[in-house]
Amino acid sequence: MTAIKVFLDDVRPTPEGWVRACTREEVIELLHSGQVEVISLDFDLGFRDEQQRRTGEVVLQWLEEKVFRGEADFEVPEIRIHSSNPVGRQRLQRALGSINRRRSLD
Repeated sequence: MTAIKVFLDDVRPTPEGWVRACTREEVIELLHSGQVEVISLDFDLGFRDEQQRRTGEVVLQWLEEKVFRGEADFEVPEIRIHSSNPVGRQRLQRALGSINRRRSLD
């Protein structure tokens, strides 16, 4: 199985050697493949509304729930944050901290 690095962003160019994802659904599908070794998240992903939150935070919330319930059917990858939104970056870091604390208890 080939390991992949996933770059979640809708604006920035995808770094060489990374697989681009523009939506949380794409990232979640790739995570279920079990091949993701690293994921890099942006916070802002296009137009956001209350019905369809479009942020990298949604991916971390989904992942956090899977980890807390012991339902992750894949190895949790290394998670990086590349967002330039300072408030969004803090929110992503908080969610990541929660995931890491839970993983250290297992």
